[in-house]
Amino acid sequence: LPRRGRSLLHTQSLPRQLQRSVLMIATTLLFFHVLGMVPLAEGTAMNFMAPLLVMVLAPWLLGERPRWHRWAGVLLGFVGMLIVVRPGGQLSTEGAIWGAVTAIFFALFQISTRRVAADDPLTSNFYGGLFGALVLTLLLPFFWQPIQLSGWQWALLLSTGITGFMGHWLQITAYSKTSATLLAPFNYLQIVSATTLGWLIFGQLPDATTAGGMALICLAGLCVVLVELWGQRKLAQKQQSALR
Repeated sequence: LPRRGRSLLHTQSLPRQLQRSVLMIATTLLFFHVLGMVPLAEGTAMNFMAPLLVMVLAPWLLGERPRWHRWAGVLLGFVGMLIVVRPGGQLSTEGAIWGAVTAIFFALFQISTRRVAADDPLTSNFYGGLFGALVLTLLLPFFWQPIQLSGWQWALLLSTGITGFMGHWLQITAYSKTSATLLAPFNYLQIVSATTLGWLIFGQLPDATTAGGMALICLAGLCVVLVELWGQRKLAQKQQSALR
């Protein structure tokens, strides 16, 4: 507010900001519900059905033209996700179902973030945080349970406010710079951090098959990035040749 003043509240579409806020709350609550049934790394990996859904919905909801290599990257990542989940395996069936529901809401949230990309990223963060704080504060008395946490656990919990803000701000900024379909594979990098945190904090380490599926997911995202960079370099070379 000191830097932006009333311009912080300026949005080109308040209904779209509210829609994004609702989807953000729903995605967050659903993901926390999933984490109560499956480990952190596997729960995060299941969320990566979302990029496939973004790819499918983007042409109709965002008017973006998907390219073959993006489709290939997301589909390869989806295969990796199936390896992680392994239907019929040891992973909770209920957890896998709720993971799929979370992925649907996550995809809609990503698309809604793209739809408000014309607004200042801080404005989108402000509306999302304000709406979330109001709604969840009203709901909290109905679900509150006493909790006992150590000092470092409280510090970790409070730090999510900072990391959450930074993550959303960076995501909104990215969507304001390029298309949702191009950004979708970058989400796969969350698996690396989720696996690391799951090991460091909860002592949960994926087995070899699960790790292979996660590696396939990350490889898919990396391949899309490399093809995009190659295409951009080739286009730049053509433009330079034309100028000559």
